[in-house]
Amino acid sequence: TPLNAILGWTQILRSRAVEPSRLNHALETIERNANLQAQLIADLLDVSRIIAGKLSVELVPVSLGLILEECTEATRPGADAKHVELVVDIDATVGDVNGDRVRLQQVAMNLLSNALKFTPAGGRIDVSVKRDGGRAILRVTDSGEGIAAEFLPYVFDRFRQADSSMTRKY
Repeated sequence: TPLNAILGWTQILRSRAVEPSRLNHALETIERNANLQAQLIADLLDVSRIIAGKLSVELVPVSLGLILEECTEATRPGADAKHVELVVDIDATVGDVNGDRVRLQQVAMNLLSNALKFTPAGGRIDVSVKRDGGRAILRVTDSGEGIAAEFLPYVFDRFRQADSSMTRKY
């Protein structure tokens, strides 16, 4: 968990047992994991707002293509490190959609993060934004194992996992 990395590196830094050349790596790791922890907390708060019916959504014109570009660029280093091909296809004619930028970015990042997590090394992730009549379609597909058909009716249930041994592996 992010907290374990933060606590571990903090203890190492306090003991002064870190070489000066590794100091920057330690601080980057702490910062990255602090940001991950903050995002986890924000996501949990969002879930509680959804349950309470108090999640605010601000509908404004946003570029779905730009959001997807930003999210794929944030994901690319992880894909490169895992030797996963990340293919992006954004239809420039899609234009703006009415949506909440923060929520759309959250959805896109979750889809990409899950695709990267469950795509084996050497696999492929295809990401696209296409126009379909008056709609914009965001699609993320990957060469990972996928979700068992019998679990699909439950995929959006809160705090539910199909096979916890599979996710624990990652």
